[in-house]
Amino acid sequence: MKKTTRATRFTKKIDSEVLEFSESLTVDIVLFEADLKVTIAHVQMLAKCKLITKNELKAILSGLGKIQTAVKKGKFPWSYELEDVHMNIENHLTKIIGDVGKKIHMGRSRNDLVTTDLRLYLRDFVDVFLIKLRDLQYALSQMAIIYSNSLFPGYTHLQVAQPVTFGHHLLAWNEMIYRDEKRLVDFRKHLNIMPLGSAALSGTTLKIDRKFVANKLGFEEITSNSMDAVSDRDYVCDFAYANSMTMLHLSRMAEELVLWSNPQFDLISLDESFCTGSSIMPQKKNPDTPELIRGKTSGVFGNLISLLSLMKGLPLTYNRDLQEDKKIIFDSIDITLSCLNIMPRLILTLSLNEKRAEEISASSFSTATDLADYLSLKGIPFRTAHDTVGKIVKYCEKKAQKLEELSLSELQKFSSLIKDDIYKYLDPKNAIKSRTGAGETSPKSVDGQAHKNLKRLKSLGYKQ
Repeated sequence: MKKTTRATRFTKKIDSEVLEFSESLTVDIVLFEADLKVTIAHVQMLAKCKLITKNELKAILSGLGKIQTAVKKGKFPWSYELEDVHMNIENHLTKIIGDVGKKIHMGRSRNDLVTTDLRLYLRDFVDVFLIKLRDLQYALSQMAIIYSNSLFPGYTHLQVAQPVTFGHHLLAWNEMIYRDEKRLVDFRKHLNIMPLGSAALSGTTLKIDRKFVANKLGFEEITSNSMDAVSDRDYVCDFAYANSMTMLHLSRMAEELVLWSNPQFDLISLDESFCTGSSIMPQKKNPDTPELIRGKTSGVFGNLISLLSLMKGLPLTYNRDLQEDKKIIFDSIDITLSCLNIMPRLILTLSLNEKRAEEISASSFSTATDLADYLSLKGIPFRTAHDTVGKIVKYCEKKAQKLEELSLSELQKFSSLIKDDIYKYLDPKNAIKSRTGAGETSPKSVDGQAHKNLKRLKSLGYKQ
C-alpha cells in the first residue's frame, strides 16, 4: 500500500523495518474518538468560513459517521503503513466519499492536530480522575465518622508520640487526596487551551475561525503562539506530575496499611478479599493490595522522569521525539486509575482493632506533652515545664511505670504545682477530647470536619 504521507516528495518506499520502528498507530489508536471530534469541528468551521461547500461538509460528516460505526463494530481496516490514527481516518474517508475526503486537512497539520487530540483525551481523564479522587475522599470521610471517637497512636519517627483518633488520621489522608483534587482542577484550566489552527508551526494562510472550533470542542481559550502550540508538552508533564503526587499519597497510605496490619502492630485488619496467602506458609495473610499500590508508584515516578528527559533538549518546534510522550502518559494513567479504583474499597472494608489501638496509644508516655502543658498553665515557662516532664519520664523508666501510675506525692517531688487534677490530663481519652480547635483531633472536631467534607462533595454533585 502506498503511504499517503510520502506521495510526492519521496521516490522510495519506506524501509519495512523503519516503518515498524516509527509507526505510532499501536499507541495513538486510543485517540480515535478525540481525533474524530476534532475533525468534525474542524470541517464544520471550514464550511462556516466557506472553504468547503455545504454539500462537501455533508459528505464528509456522513463518511466520518460510517468510519465511527466501523470502528465501534471492530470492522475498520486499520493500516500500520499509514503510520497513525489521523492518516488512517483521512485515507479511509477518501475511499468512501472520494477526493472531497482529502479536504479535511485544510488549514491544519498533524502537528497541531495530535496535540489537540491529546488535550481532549487527557481532559476526559482528568474528569474521570476527579470522580475517583472524590470516591476516595468519600470513603475516608465516612470511615472518619465511624472512628471519630476511637483512640489511635500518633507517631513521629515511627515512635509513639501522642494519642489521636483514628478518624483524625484518616482525615489526614483525606487532606492529601483533596490537594490532589485541587491540583487537577487547576491543571484542567491550563490543559483546556486549543492549539488547532497553528498548523505545522506558523499558522495558515487560510482565513479560518479558531474560536469557532474551540467553542465546539469545549476549549476555554486558543493558544497565542503557533510555534509554542505545536511543541508544547508542558501539559503532559503536568499531568504526569499530578499522577505522581496522587500515587505518592496512595503509596504513603499503603505503607501505613501494611505496617498497621502487621501482627506486631495489630492495629487494623484488612478484608480478606484484598489479601492473599503463602504458597508454603498456611498461616499467612499478606497485604498484597497495598504492597502492589506501593510498588506501582515507582512506574509512575519513572514516567515523569522519562517525560522530563524527553523534553529537556528539544529545539522548537515539532520533533518526532514527541511521539513518545503518549505511550508514557497513557501508562501513568492506567496505573494511577487502577490504584484509585481499588483504594476506596480497601479503606471501606478495613476494621480497627480498638483494644490494641488504645493499648499502644497509652504507651510510651504519650500524654507527656499534656503534662507539660498543664505545668505551663500553672505559670511555669514551657521550656522549664518540658525539662521537668523529661525528668519525670526518666523516673518512670527506672521504675518501669507509666505516668498515670505514679502517685501524687511522687509527681509533686518534681513540682509542687501538680495537684490531684493531673490524672485527667494523663488520660489519653481526655487528651484527645481536649483538642477541640479547627483541624485538631477531638471526636467533635473530626466528626465536624468529616461531615463538612461530605457536604462539599455533595455540593459538587458527587453521588456515591
